[in-house]
Amino acid sequence: MELQLDEKQVSELHALLTHALGELSSEIADTDNPAFQRMLRDRRDHLQAILQQINSDRVA
Repeated sequence: MELQLDEKQVSELHALLTHALGELSSEIADTDNPAFQRMLRDRRDHLQAILQQINSDRVA
């Protein structure tokens, strides 16, 4: 899938992902349910991968 975003949209998506990742880290640390914690870690991994793509595209 290819997504075309202008610089402002990329900036907003970057900010949103960064915020969501911070929230997920807190929630992962606060939960005692191992299954829920795994699900949150998977979500964090997916969001981090998207953020890495955004960052590499901004540099290129």
